[in-house]
Amino acid sequence: MSSRSPVPEAVGPAGPARGLSRRSLMRNTAAAAGTLIAAGPLSGCASPASASDDASALSVWDLFQGGDGMLMDEMITAVSGGAQGFDIDRTILDWGPSYYTKLAMSAAGGRASDVAVLHLSRLAGYAPGGLLDPIDLDLLAEFGVTPRHFTAAVWARTQHDNTVYAIPLDVHPFIVFYDKKVAAKAGLLDPSGKLAPMGSPKALLDAGKALAEVTGKSGILFGHITDTAQNWRQFAAFYAQTGASFTLPDGGPARIDIDAAVRVVTFMQQLFDGRTNPNNLDYNGAMAGFLDGRGGMAMLGEWELPTLKKSGISLGAAPFPQVFDKPAVYTDSHSFVLPHQENPDPARRREAHRYIAEILKQSLTWASAGHIPAYQPVLAEPEYASLDPQSSYADAAKVAVLDPPNWFAGAGSNFQNLMCQPLQAALLGNMSAEKAVRQMVREANTLLQQPNPVA
Repeated sequence: MSSRSPVPEAVGPAGPARGLSRRSLMRNTAAAAGTLIAAGPLSGCASPASASDDASALSVWDLFQGGDGMLMDEMITAVSGGAQGFDIDRTILDWGPSYYTKLAMSAAGGRASDVAVLHLSRLAGYAPGGLLDPIDLDLLAEFGVTPRHFTAAVWARTQHDNTVYAIPLDVHPFIVFYDKKVAAKAGLLDPSGKLAPMGSPKALLDAGKALAEVTGKSGILFGHITDTAQNWRQFAAFYAQTGASFTLPDGGPARIDIDAAVRVVTFMQQLFDGRTNPNNLDYNGAMAGFLDGRGGMAMLGEWELPTLKKSGISLGAAPFPQVFDKPAVYTDSHSFVLPHQENPDPARRREAHRYIAEILKQSLTWASAGHIPAYQPVLAEPEYASLDPQSSYADAAKVAVLDPPNWFAGAGSNFQNLMCQPLQAALLGNMSAEKAVRQMVREANTLLQQPNPVA
């Protein structure tokens, strides 16, 4: 994930890769200057016929900024050299609601790029409305990429009505980072020096107390105040571990196991009781506390790895702890899609599939930022096994859990925000676990009564 919240952020210092066109550079600069706004004209949405000074360039939209943007530049550079190299016209847009507005408008208006990036959790809002074109799996297989190269948990979310519309680039899970030295003193490491399995709610509660005893401050840090996603990520992970399902059928009502959900929220209240593990931190406060040694563990997205590695902490990481009956880790996935075009050129479509395949094969580079490559052959490479701590949480992709599929859910959505608000009240002691769950259900049912605006 390139951001912590659905609020669009400024474009980072991601310069154009070699092989990108001059026009791409100009448009990236325009995006950095903030000229692309959600409700504004689609001046930056060039049609395939005019995507660059060279009409043969493959137009690609993504939302990768800052360090992620520079890594994507590096990957594009790697596939742009030689006789078979690509000429890529890359457009970087602000991540968040504005990105998804532009993506929908470009596809509906016949001005779509050849390839775009989509969070897999947002697929249900785009494929049913005809805003995406299907992936040609036979064509993709010609370039060495097939369904068997992805974990079943992630691949299952690439489809709508048994048709594949997305090819995952990565899995970016909600995990735990920990200070190895603190965890060792707290007795939480296994003989190999990795975080030992928890296995029960009590074990995680005890781990928080043990970590706090070592630090003299706090045990497990979690920033959630005024955050539009964090509480949902934690709840969704724990809830999936109970084995219960949370589905959002069109028209409603939401289907959720109330007892299981109350059990999870009650445990979250016990874990973050305001004593051993603080209950009143915002995102930046939790990060700062962990960086300053005021906590031995932090629950964060793996995308924070580059920042944490610079801190000098003896850093370890692990999949989100399993404390209930079933292993499950809340995740999302940056995926490649083909925005709808009325009359796509077969040669360009072929190149789009080849581009997707070749970028996937470069995803060892992508893993350096913490993301788990979705393309499994990369995980088998010795170079990936040597990445520390990335390789320690790679198994999270096997038990990935995404948002319930519906048009209004997914990364950067108001659904996540509405789920977070009662959860925040529960953690702060302002609402009972049962009332929080009942409010979550009411909010979900209200959303389910609204029609998909792009269907």
